[in-house]
Amino acid sequence: MTSGFDEFRLGQQFGLTGDQVQLCSHASDYFEATLHPLQQRMDDEDWWPAETFREVAAMGYLGTTVPAEYGGQGLDYLSAGLICEVMAYWNPSFAFSWLNADNLVIDNLYRNGNEEQRRRFLPRLCTGEIIGALGMTEPGAGSDALGSMKTSARRDGNHYVVNGSKIFITNGPIADIVLTYVRTDATQGRSKGISALLVEKEFEGFRVAQKLDKMGFRGSPLGELVFDGCRVPEGNRLGEENRGHVIMHSGLDLERVMSAMLCIGPARRALDLAIEHAKLRVQFDQPIASFQMIQAKLAEMYIALEAARTLVYRVLDACNSTQKSELGRGHIHRLAAAALYQAAQTGTFVMNEAVQIHGGSGYMRDTEVNRLYRTTKVMEIAAGSQEIRRLIIAGNLLRD
Repeated sequence: MTSGFDEFRLGQQFGLTGDQVQLCSHASDYFEATLHPLQQRMDDEDWWPAETFREVAAMGYLGTTVPAEYGGQGLDYLSAGLICEVMAYWNPSFAFSWLNADNLVIDNLYRNGNEEQRRRFLPRLCTGEIIGALGMTEPGAGSDALGSMKTSARRDGNHYVVNGSKIFITNGPIADIVLTYVRTDATQGRSKGISALLVEKEFEGFRVAQKLDKMGFRGSPLGELVFDGCRVPEGNRLGEENRGHVIMHSGLDLERVMSAMLCIGPARRALDLAIEHAKLRVQFDQPIASFQMIQAKLAEMYIALEAARTLVYRVLDACNSTQKSELGRGHIHRLAAAALYQAAQTGTFVMNEAVQIHGGSGYMRDTEVNRLYRTTKVMEIAAGSQEIRRLIIAGNLLRD
């Protein structure tokens, strides 16, 4: 069986540069050797390989879009997305936590932090010495994350005092720093008066309430966080007070298109596994790959995957030329929603067909295709549900 990345090595996909082809090839070899052997234990025990995370960072796979002067790699968004795709091919759960640290926190902090904050946090984040999480979702706030936000912060001298809770926070149980959205002015309306605070785990009044047990992406820690009179220095505010909604919306566009790779990578792996199984599985005295119905399934899986992948690559490339002020609005807002919508829908389709081709063995929890299948559903929910993505696209089209 091939690794699924021979096309990258040949440099024939999507006009990638020589450097990007080499990046994919090196990453695939390294992640196959380092991350793929971990996925069974991660799934069985919901275990997070902290030391491996630091090893991956030491190999240059963290802080991908941050300039070298802050400890990063200075790559563009397409190159960072390629790393995510390859990582998610070999170990989706590890990639899920990696993406939250690399894009949702590190890239966000670089784009919106001041120079002092960059110097203080980014080098340690890029080496994996500390790990980040994004604190947005609350028990009563899902798709209406801003309007229903209850976690609040009031001024007390040169500190903010934060009260409330966040739930379904990826990396929450292991995070050293949580980029937390809080309501700082309730008079500005449902979706404004929000500020972004960098909460460090040792701050008084902050604690992890519980680690949550989820169906897929097991090993990537998910938790509930509580802020009980948590004191956060004013110097840990990201951006302007009461302007956190701007940071959130701009970050969501990049999160959506990068998260699409968490659909593409596993779907590519599932297709490869389905092809292998179809060649090996014999029924009626012949491999099931010889049956036209199985061939049709494989062809449709490939077509759907390549179509979604092409769209995601296009949007990642567009992000490279998008100004910071354009994120969270306009053309790129629509494209990011479309990229994740199509990738998530394709992921679900490919996984369903892959399990169907595997038959009874695909239903067994300890098989790799079963683990991949269980990762898929959350991608239709997280980072704004499929319904919200359609609303974004339609609303944007009708405003043009």
